[in-house]
Amino acid sequence: MGSELGIALAVGAGIMVGNCMLPLNYLRRWRWENAWMIFTLVALVLMPWALAFLRVPNLLSIYSHVNSASFMIPFLFGAGWGVAQVLFGLAVLRAGMALSFAITIGLSAGLGSLVPILLRHPQALVSGRGLVLLLGQVLMATGVIVCCWAGRRREREQKAEAAASPGRSYVAGVTLAALAGLLAPMLNYALAFGDNLILEAIRQNTMRADAPYAVWPIALAGGAVPNILYPLWLLRRNKTWANFSPVWPEITLGMIMGLLWMGSVAIYGMATTLLGVLGASIGWSIYQICVIVMANVSGWIAGEWKGVSQYSKVILWSGILLLGLATVAITYGNH
Repeated sequence: MGSELGIALAVGAGIMVGNCMLPLNYLRRWRWENAWMIFTLVALVLMPWALAFLRVPNLLSIYSHVNSASFMIPFLFGAGWGVAQVLFGLAVLRAGMALSFAITIGLSAGLGSLVPILLRHPQALVSGRGLVLLLGQVLMATGVIVCCWAGRRREREQKAEAAASPGRSYVAGVTLAALAGLLAPMLNYALAFGDNLILEAIRQNTMRADAPYAVWPIALAGGAVPNILYPLWLLRRNKTWANFSPVWPEITLGMIMGLLWMGSVAIYGMATTLLGVLGASIGWSIYQICVIVMANVSGWIAGEWKGVSQYSKVILWSGILLLGLATVAITYGNH
């Protein structure tokens, strides 16, 4: 029963994060910067602290027993990831959810697995699992290229509509999504180099599965910095502060984004605990694949691929299939 529930939670977490950017398509009076500010405050400030206090006993005592480097390293990595979040949010507006998620998740999953091994255990790449990991990297790169090809065809087939919508730019969107994918693994590095906080939490009687919650408020505080500063700059430049009045009902869109994103992190953490040894392999594969698939389904529902030829759609789903196979291979090779 535990494994079945764990798999169901992993699927649910993937569905949540795959849809977390969907509310951006329904903004009316608000602009991107208005919604992104609320998303940041909910997802990167309020929820991480709330979850940490709920799941980690003696949280403040844990923080008082570690040195300043234990805070600074995950904070800085979190800030790098925060830049990726800003770029990704802008990519969704320009290239759409389907393409942005495919490129960003694809690149971040590949690099997030490969870079730590290259830096710490390069000899592992010549083992059987290492070769599977490299195969996964090839599949991931191929899947991203195929998805970009599909996106390019979509842009050409929707040329008239795109011309009437100057806010969308395929080249800019793909570039932003790729940059986000290159920086996104820094959240994994923040967790990896936040091991002092995790060990201290365990020493102070926190359950091992809950110990990473001690790192999230610090790492995501770093991520919150660029995600607050850039919208603040846009609010001033575009004179969109007035959009916050009236704050209702569009504040709910930003709140939903934040709840879906951070909620998926919490639910996935529960899934890995229930799956036991499968949590780091099968659970991760299910989660990543659901993120990519659901983002594309949501993008279709939002009309991102309306009027596009069947051939282009087949190319897109072929790229998604390659990304799914790559996720399975990378997960297997990384464990």
